[in-house]
Amino acid sequence: MPPLDGKVRANIKYGQEVAVVLKEDQASGRLTYGKVQKILTNSSTHPHGIKVRLHTGEVGRVQEIL
Repeated sequence: MPPLDGKVRANIKYGQEVAVVLKEDQASGRLTYGKVQKILTNSSTHPHGIKVRLHTGEVGRVQEIL
């Protein structure tokens, strides 16, 4: 089974472990890992990844669902 796509909102659940790219890390592509606290993107898909807030308060776009 292929990994779930972080560009599709329906694949992301609260409390799920994800890897996101923060705004300041978009140039380097550095990933930050954490659990989803809130889903911030309202549309069902987004070409750069669904925007979420992690439990740490950091906001980024989902690149991988772990």
